[in-house]
Amino acid sequence: IIAMGRLGGAELGYSSDADVMFVHDPLPGVSDEDATKAALNVTNELRRLLQSPTADPSLEVDAGLRPEGRDGPLIRTLASYRAYYRRWSSAWEAQALLRARVIAGDEHLGQAFTYMIDPLRWPVTGVSEEDLREIRRLKARMESERLPRGADPALHIKLGRGGLSDVEWVAQLTQLQFGASYPTLRTGHTLTALRAAAELGLIVDSDAHVLATAWSMATAVRNAVTLVTGRPGDQVPSDARILAGVAHILGYSDDDRGRLTEDYLRVTRQARAVVERLFYGWV
Repeated sequence: IIAMGRLGGAELGYSSDADVMFVHDPLPGVSDEDATKAALNVTNELRRLLQSPTADPSLEVDAGLRPEGRDGPLIRTLASYRAYYRRWSSAWEAQALLRARVIAGDEHLGQAFTYMIDPLRWPVTGVSEEDLREIRRLKARMESERLPRGADPALHIKLGRGGLSDVEWVAQLTQLQFGASYPTLRTGHTLTALRAAAELGLIVDSDAHVLATAWSMATAVRNAVTLVTGRPGDQVPSDARILAGVAHILGYSDDDRGRLTEDYLRVTRQARAVVERLFYGWV
């Protein structure tokens, strides 16, 4: 089982699902068809157990980052992954693999999968001009199309200006560009990547600090919204009672709870300025 997304980066929050990919390798003498059928049965049972109602909340297992997305097979052989990535790998898939790490299953198979994807996510030549344009295009498209209708882009925690996605894409572009040359960049954790980039002089300390501050605050607000409302939420609350609860969790005094939105806007506005300069202005 290959952890992806926030699970791969060890950044799960209260509202996160578990992004994964499933890989198997047939035993000697077993056909790919029979092995895939057996592996799929195991995969489906695992997902059923994790998503079943228990005393603990269910864990939604999302395999949407696999090759071909939801249109592709849920589980593939190692050889199938290798053939797919060799022929069809795109810039966004290399970016998604930055956080990939083995979390369960056969150790040797996990090592073989990691060895296979390393050249994709840490390209020796960095990011080509074509891939850089594609990454920027995808980011701009996500900002325009995935933001929920009616959402305030300045206050949307995940997709808004200076929010989680903004900071993560800067960190990940840095990793794609320089990860092959600098092993300290090879991490799935956003703050660790930003810290490594600053130590290497790839991002100035002040910019890395602004980005890390925005990411940390957005993460804290997102978790607090879930704790207060009991459901996932990616918007800084406009409801006064919910906002007061979120502010209380984040340590604001009763007299200062109204400052939360003001502080969030200030921090993310600073981060967006850095994003526009580094991500969209990077040559």
